[in-house]
Amino acid sequence: VQLQAFGGGLVQPGGSLRLSCAASGNFFVINVMGWYRQAPGKQRELVATLTSGSSTTYADSVEGRFTISRANAKNTVYLQMNSLKPEDTAVYYCNAGATLYSGNGYSGWGQGTQVTVSS
Repeated sequence: VQLQAFGGGLVQPGGSLRLSCAASGNFFVINVMGWYRQAPGKQRELVATLTSGSSTTYADSVEGRFTISRANAKNTVYLQMNSLKPEDTAVYYCNAGATLYSGNGYSGWGQGTQVTVSS
């Protein structure tokens, strides 16, 4: 399973960005996709996840500002980030959990994309 993330950049406080992550490869089904982030000197933390059953989870720090959504037909997940704050600055990583045709599970990461919120 390959994950390719897009959409990072520099934005002013209060601005918006949308990240996208596309999953490709040889798998039976994507069970969950999500976004994590890692700021300098800090551990990687969960931002938001979305299951194939449309259940969502958000970090308290982004609840109400970020929205995760998915285009199932394209195995793509989006993270709409509004009202961005300087503390949202981090490298954002896409993550996916899948079931392979073999029946085995898979969990992996895409490359990170930098989000910088600064005036």
